[in-house]
Amino acid sequence: MYSSLFGLHSGLRYIVLLLLVIALLLALIGLFAKKPYTQANRKINLFAMIFTHTQFLVGLILYFFSPLVNFSDMGAAMKDTQTRYWTVEHLVMMLFAIVLITIGHSRSKKASDAFNKHRSIVLYYGLAVLVIVVAIYQSGRPILG
Repeated sequence: MYSSLFGLHSGLRYIVLLLLVIALLLALIGLFAKKPYTQANRKINLFAMIFTHTQFLVGLILYFFSPLVNFSDMGAAMKDTQTRYWTVEHLVMMLFAIVLITIGHSRSKKASDAFNKHRSIVLYYGLAVLVIVVAIYQSGRPILG
């Protein structure tokens, strides 16, 4: 079960990163070129959020099956860099990224004009991508490998 969940979680990260980067690029183009906020923008932003939430749920399930996570002795887990990363840091960073994406999507939906819709996506999705890339980098795993 662990290997299946791990494979799904590892594979979904490419879809999530691709959707987030596309949403971010479209928002940057829309922001700087003063383009209207289209249905395509709305859909890509929504799909990016949905896939990110799905990835987070798979990660939460994986979290409870992972041999890298140690709940039994948190003192020992905090002293070991790798165990601390997988037990606490990865979860907190990804939760923070999910919150940023959700806030960005919500603010974009509520904004009244295209500029503010694009700006919300650029700001919040951009920060979330930064957090996700840093979290993946800290794991010691290749981002595209």
